Amino acid sequence: MRPNHAVVSPEEWLKARKSLLALEKEHTRLRDRINAERQALPWVRMDKSYVFETLAGPKTLPELFGGRSQLVVYHFMLGADWEAGCPSCSFLADHFAGMLPHLNHHDVTLIAASNAPLAKIEAYRKRMGWHFPWVSAEGNGFNSDFHVSFTPTELAGDKVVYNFTEIDSNEAYEELPGLSAFYKDEDGTVYHTYSTYARGLEELVGTFMLLDRAPKGRNEGTIMDFVRRHDEYEEAPRQRA
Repeated sequence: MRPNHAVVSPEEWLKARKSLLALEKEHTRLRDRINAERQALPWVRMDKSYVFETLAGPKTLPELFGGRSQLVVYHFMLGADWEAGCPSCSFLADHFAGMLPHLNHHDVTLIAASNAPLAKIEAYRKRMGWHFPWVSAEGNGFNSDFHVSFTPTELAGDKVVYNFTEIDSNEAYEELPGLSAFYKDEDGTVYHTYSTYARGLEELVGTFMLLDRAPKGRNEGTIMDFVRRHDEYEEAPRQRA
């Protein structure tokens, strides 16, 4: 069934498209301004020490850079007693593979960090067929310090801090998504330069960007209701009017 949508002449379509183009250009210029402001953010020196479990053994935060000066960490929702990673985080992580060679050759290391033990991370990564670096932050406080992991005691209270603001604890979970960026200078000092959360992560998801240009857009009932882990989709494509 065709969606209830206006059908016009090519001339009328072109007029409407040019009007949208003006708005798209405005959005592009605003994105450039936002990127400039992002690059101009002040930095915070990382004085706390963290040790992560990796396939190559324990590593500190500076060692996760892998010889590069920039590190981007995706805070992946996979708790210590979870059977599988968050479907939304898994959807986002499906986009990492094509980025890795380009990021690595542009002085950027991309990793994921979760509170699950390394064995559980590796089992889930094998299931998903992923090859990006993924470390365990279990017990080291890293994800808690970046406000993406919460204890039962915190969740039992009235508020927790997420996305730079207080939210009701009943709207939070023990794990939430986020992304943080770091810089390491020549003497090995690490600085926190940026973090983003919630819908601030959407631009990492190329599938969303393409769907936004498809005839039906994201075609959601509720946010991301169509998303499944990539090995859980039914063979028949999902239809919605």
